Amino acid sequence: MVLIFGGTTEGRIAVRVLDQAGTPYYYSTRGNAQQIECKHGTRVAGGMDHDAMLAFCTTRNIRLIIDAAHPFASLLHATVGEVSGQLDIPVIRLERRYPERDDSLVWCDTFDEAIDYLETHDIRDLLALSGVQTIDKLRRYWEHHPCHFRVLDRDDSRNIAQRAGFPAENLLFWHEGQDELTLFRQLRPGAILTKESGESGHYDEKITAARQLDIPVIVIRRPALPDTFYIVNGEHGLRYRVERLLPGFFPLRGGFTTGSCATAATRAALQGLLTRVPQHAATITLPDGETVTLPVTSCTFTPASCTCGVTKDAGDDPDVTNGYTILSEVTLSALPGVRFLPGEGVGTVTLPGLGIAIGEPAINPTPRAMITREIEQLLRTHHVTSGVSVRISVPGGSELALKTFNPKLGITGGISIIGTSGIVRPFSSEAFVNSIRKEIQVAHALGCTRLVINSGAKSENYLRSRFPDLPPQAFVHYGNYIGDTLRAADEEGITAITMGIMIGKAVKLAEGHLDTHSRNVVMNRDFITALARESNCPPTAIARIANLTLARELWELFADTPAFFNLLVERCLHVCHPLHPHATLDIILVPENSPE
Repeated sequence: MVLIFGGTTEGRIAVRVLDQAGTPYYYSTRGNAQQIECKHGTRVAGGMDHDAMLAFCTTRNIRLIIDAAHPFASLLHATVGEVSGQLDIPVIRLERRYPERDDSLVWCDTFDEAIDYLETHDIRDLLALSGVQTIDKLRRYWEHHPCHFRVLDRDDSRNIAQRAGFPAENLLFWHEGQDELTLFRQLRPGAILTKESGESGHYDEKITAARQLDIPVIVIRRPALPDTFYIVNGEHGLRYRVERLLPGFFPLRGGFTTGSCATAATRAALQGLLTRVPQHAATITLPDGETVTLPVTSCTFTPASCTCGVTKDAGDDPDVTNGYTILSEVTLSALPGVRFLPGEGVGTVTLPGLGIAIGEPAINPTPRAMITREIEQLLRTHHVTSGVSVRISVPGGSELALKTFNPKLGITGGISIIGTSGIVRPFSSEAFVNSIRKEIQVAHALGCTRLVINSGAKSENYLRSRFPDLPPQAFVHYGNYIGDTLRAADEEGITAITMGIMIGKAVKLAEGHLDTHSRNVVMNRDFITALARESNCPPTAIARIANLTLARELWELFADTPAFFNLLVERCLHVCHPLHPHATLDIILVPENSPE
């Protein structure tokens, strides 16, 4: 059994992730103020001291704790650390994302230290954005100096302030969408005091507005966490850790793409080269901004280079690269920028249409961007101005490529380094289809009136921009299992469905293939040609279909013939209709240039 300590935005993320498993868990908050739906979780309200937590974990057979509480809940973090140590229970800390600490701000470890700074620098008219629970901690200041506190617009906030004796007329109430710049301009405080609260605490917005008005900012550093906690800062890292620390909780394990592995290997190699210290792990940033840590399985040095390896873990997805080691050799260069050099087992691009120049190693655009970002960040940190050469290799990749469609795509000599989200979700077994059904059940239970199904991260990001008012649970990945997803949605009583689909899957679906995995079906140029003729496309464009490398080239080929895309969607709808007789279905073709 899993126990989550929540009551925060991070608590909501933890619930969303764990509900996907369909396995029972507990969700604990100090009070009842947070409104949250736990499809498979049991709510527990009331603070727990050491003895209460120990008893709860013992009697409920808690085997994993997720600490998603507020970063300044120091007593709770300490108690979780003590109890987990006594009972040998692993703890995952779902942390917020924090920007790098800016030395131009005034950093303090305690509120007393902040008060000393304010008084030493004769700062009056403080605006405190540190929360109602900190009124008492700043008493020594506001009893003698003008001070405003911004708090949540709730009765319990007013009651706390009243009990502390804080002047009611100096309370300001926070509202969703409030413009920080307008408030700061109105009050013109002598300084602003806030806590290092991260993205979900709107930290950046406060700092940016204060800077525009040249208002000094005092920041209370977040307290340190116990060293034994596993730190993650997003849903992918959380699920990955739960899967590894509590096997069986999720029906299937996820993993990381070859792109993420190559990125981690490169970061470790450059860190090793710059420090000459062997590396055993690398923390990288995924395209969505989440950071994850991957183990480094090898690290070797020459006088001019460092080579690190990361072994691909695809979880329960039958990925042909699972278990293979992705190596990255890094050297510094007199040439500026990042250069990708050919490496053993990584293919070479020989045809256009892949978004990579002919003759370059087959490292897709998203992994290239991930690798480049990590390199640039490390170079800044170490104050190095050199260029960097990167050689990605995959021993055994040449033989492995024969099991892929790379030869048909004009990629010779090895595999491709791929991935748009950085993570692998298992798309290929009955257990995954069951997990899709569980996500649909959660969406239905939360009252979602429309289900938005999509193939993965890129299409979901595009669809979220089209449906900004829908909750996260309304968006469900079908992977390649379009038919199974539509059947499950119909059986669960979903009455309105929007399907986002990339054109590569659309041409397969339109032909009648409800499982679009590339191991089962490939792009049929004859079928596409028939569609183009029926759409009255120009004969010159139709003739070029025979030489298509990838379906996404159709966007450019028929850019002036929207009838082709309309007919494509119409055929997809025709194929899907029998699977959802009780629901309306809209299909949106996701454009190739949509943000990832």
